[in-house]
Amino acid sequence: MNYTFRSFPLMIFLAGCLLIISAMPAAAAENTSVPAIPVPGMVTMVDLGARKCIPCKMMAPILEELAKEYKDRAAIVFIDVWENPQEGPKFGIQLIPTQIFYDARGKEVLRHEGFMEKTAIVAQLEKLGVR
Repeated sequence: MNYTFRSFPLMIFLAGCLLIISAMPAAAAENTSVPAIPVPGMVTMVDLGARKCIPCKMMAPILEELAKEYKDRAAIVFIDVWENPQEGPKFGIQLIPTQIFYDARGKEVLRHEGFMEKTAIVAQLEKLGVR
């Protein structure tokens, strides 16, 4: 068997990879709607997840409620890391959802991975002085 035929499957595989990559949306097109985290001078909870992940979907209504309940007292921010792929490495997350809490000085005080109950989020916000 000559060298050309042995490398043929590899060439087919690489061509398939190129087709898949070319069909993907460009990661360079960053979503500019991601706010500065942590929000300066405010206790901040950021939830890094994806709109299509099941635990993230379960957290969505909780985050919406908390954002309304704590408006002007704490920043509750959701970042979709599938729509904003540059954000995952920026925050050093290993899995989604991941919640990161910052105090009003911008210091990270807690990192939680997985679904987080509303009561646990409220308890952490209160521990950081949010009433």
